[in-house]
Order: sequence, then C-alpha cells, then structure tokens
Amino acid sequence: MASAHAQSTSKATLDSSETVFVVLTAINHCGYDQELAASDPVREAIRREVTQAVENTAGATDVSRSMCGFYHDHRPDDPARNLAQYVSLALNLNPAPLLTSKLKEADLPPDASYVVGFAPLVKQFYDQAKLHDIWLRHQPEYEKLVDGYHEPLQKLIFSSDIYFRLPISGYQASHFVILIEPMTAPSQANARNYGEDYTVVVSPTATELKLDQIKHTYLHYTLDDLASHHYSSLKRLEPMLDSVRSAPMEDSFKGDIALLVTESLIRAVEARTSGDKKVPEEIRQQAVNSAVKEGFVLTRYFYDQLPAFEKSDAGLRQTYTSWLDAINVDAQRKFAATLQFSGKPAPDVVSLGSKPGRDILLVTAERRLSEGDPPAADRLAAQALETKQGDPGRAWFIRAQAASASRKMEEAITAFEKTLQSTQEVRLVGWSHIYLGRILDIREERDAAVKHYQAALVAADTLPEIRAAAQRGLDHAYEPPSAAGRAHPPEDKKPEDRKPDDKKPEEKK
Repeated sequence: MASAHAQSTSKATLDSSETVFVVLTAINHCGYDQELAASDPVREAIRREVTQAVENTAGATDVSRSMCGFYHDHRPDDPARNLAQYVSLALNLNPAPLLTSKLKEADLPPDASYVVGFAPLVKQFYDQAKLHDIWLRHQPEYEKLVDGYHEPLQKLIFSSDIYFRLPISGYQASHFVILIEPMTAPSQANARNYGEDYTVVVSPTATELKLDQIKHTYLHYTLDDLASHHYSSLKRLEPMLDSVRSAPMEDSFKGDIALLVTESLIRAVEARTSGDKKVPEEIRQQAVNSAVKEGFVLTRYFYDQLPAFEKSDAGLRQTYTSWLDAINVDAQRKFAATLQFSGKPAPDVVSLGSKPGRDILLVTAERRLSEGDPPAADRLAAQALETKQGDPGRAWFIRAQAASASRKMEEAITAFEKTLQSTQEVRLVGWSHIYLGRILDIREERDAAVKHYQAALVAADTLPEIRAAAQRGLDHAYEPPSAAGRAHPPEDKKPEDRKPDDKKPEEKK
C-alpha cells in the first residue's frame, strides 16, 4: 500500500515501506553495519534510538537476544548476500504490524525461505522496541529522501522511454516501485521481480543519489515484457544456451533463453547510453566485451544494431521482432565457441523471484484471452500448470476466466476455487471472490454471493477497483452485460427473455 508521501510518475512509484524499515532496522541492531560511515545520518540516529528503546524496555533485551542469535546463525560470508536475503524476506511479508509471510514457506524465494524464521522474532522486536514510534518520528526525513529522488527518476524514465520511442504513459500490467531505505549500504541496490511487480530498494549516501541500479531495473521492467510476447522467436534461439554452459554468469541465464537475450540487450543499451556523448567509443567497447566474456554473448550483436535504431523512426516494439528474427543462431554459436569466458560475473541487479521466461505461457494465455480466444488461453494455462511454469494461482485464474467466457460455469467455479487455494496474491484473490459472487448472483443464490463480495473486501481492501466492485455486489445483485465472450460470468437467459428465434438447438426444427 502506497504511503501518503509516495511520489508517482506515469510508470513508477517512489516510496518508503515501514515493513522494509522494520526488517532492515532489526538487522542493523543485530550488527549489520556495512558502509555505515557513508550512509545518510538518519541511519545512525535510528540505530541509537533502537538501542535506547531496548535498554529502557522490560523484556526487550531477551527478544533482542533471540532475534540477533538467529541473525548471526544465518549470516553468510558475503555481506551483499546477507542484506539480499533480508530484503527478499521484507518484500514477502504482510505490512506492519502483521509482519507475517504473504506466501507459504514452500512458495517463498529461496533466500527469503532461508531466513523466514526471522519474521516472528522481528514481530516481537517490533512490539517490544516500539519500532512503529521510531518509524513515525523519522518519516519526515524519509519523505525528504523520497522527494530528492523524484526529479532524477522522472528524467531517467523519460530519457529511457524517449530512447526506445515508447509511450510516455498508459496502462501497464506490471508495477515498478522504488523504495528508499537508508538503513542499507549505499552501494547496494536490491531489485526483485516477483510476478508482475518490479521493486528496487535503494539507499542514498549523504551526498548523492544512485541511479545506475534503478536504470538497470527499469530496463528489465521495459524489456522483460517484450520477451514474454515473443515465445516462438526466442524458442528458435535456445540452441545458443549450449554455448554458454561454462560462462561465469549465474545459472539462471544458462537455462532460460529469454533471460539471456534480455540481459544481453540491457548490457548493450547501457554501454550505448552510459555517460554523455563524449565517452570514448573505446570505453563503450570495453563494456560490451566485458559483458560478452561473462556469457552474455548477444551483447555485441545488439550493440551493433543500436546505431541504426537510433537513426530510424521505428520504436522498440516494432524493431524488437526483426532483431530476434535476424539473429543467425549458427553464426552466434560459432562466435561463442571462440570465446574464453573469464572474470567474475557482475551480480545482476534484478533478482528474479518469478523469471520472465517461465511466465511466457501465462502471458501468452492472457493475450489469447483478451483477443477473444478462450480455448487457446485455457490450453496454454493448463500447459503451464502441467509443466509447473509460472504462478499456479495465475494459471487457474486464466482457466477460470476462459471457462466463464465460454459459458462453462461449473468449470469456472472449480477454477476460481482452485485459484483461491493456490495463491494469496490480493488481486487474484479479490477478483476470484468477485467473479464467484457474480456467478452465484446469476443463479439467484444471493446469500452465498454476498459472502464472496464480503470476502473480496477483506482480501483486497487496499485495491480501490476491487473494493468498488465488491461494494456494488453488496448493494445490488449482479446484472451481467449483454455482450458475450467477455472474461466475466455471462448472462444465462431465462426462457421468457428469449426472442422468438433465440431457441435452444433442440427446440429448432
């Protein structure tokens, strides 16, 4: 839920999060002090106040000892990995003061799952040390930091969209959120892609703003969606994965061609657009070569395409397909075979909680549904479930919408109920209850329908569109639109409502 001081651009939200603050303040209290001297002064002030609160509160010392014991038992050697696992945990917790996991432990990202036992301990610490009061005292300083990022962020997004010739505004299925949190090391940016949500947690130094990591995440936000819409073209490139098995990059890039292509294109764009026009070409070429030696073997190919793209009038969406289609797989494999991969890989800013390549079936299924082809959408979603690709709750929701659009109400009910059993994602839960309520209204089972509308209000109270739909359902029984083929419960005509020529097949002669 966005806070009152959140700043928004057309495509991004800039904010802070009490939940992230709580978890990262807790690890600071337990000894996380990476780059403390370079941090904004508010970090040191909060640490002092937390220490005083523990010393002055009966029972807080015991809670602190248990929590910090867990922290030390689960601390890896790499400070960056240590921070990353707690950022992942924080982003998968329900908002303070609940601080409970949004997901079943088996569904959590691996790094968050490793430290999920920290959550109940930090909840106790939150209550004992009165972290909410400390959070409220320092909100003005957080607001000032958020305000300081607003204009640079606007410029970053505007320049990226202009470069790619993308619409400056418009509906986006995914969400891009930047959370300012000065309780972390300023050099570290932690970005996550969980399903449709892109979140990057950054900490400014006392003197400057770090934008490179935000730009990298925004490029993922822009390009991941393109990859998900080009399944066939990417499938053709999969033989290239055999050529990068020995590369030092993370294993996820070696097993998913969509990730490899996207990261190669991002590295090319960053090399092409970093700094100003006075940056020598030699420096840009070094960045390209470095990416290639890490294993992102298509960086050179994309870099060579960008000058012509910059001079053309075509936008990225028109050009992307031709770029993929023009890749000579055999030539690229021979090129990769000549490489001596070397060097330690630069950690990718974006940790992919739900990898875009694994969501391709579901994205394609949603597109088929919007194009009026429910059977195809259902087949793709069923395939995703069978092969365990993507979020099962999202797959069942697509199947439910497809069944509803095909007037298969029993199948729709079953699939909506499966959605509720498979996910805690508030949008899917809220809309599943709404649709179940509408089906029951159509069947004139008003009491059962009202229960689903009430459940939707509880499940998605932070989403205004769901609240409005649920409230309409509570105020009046659902009356479906006359248009057929939509992804909502269709109208079941009563016999007396039929026109003379609108008979059932068995009634026609």
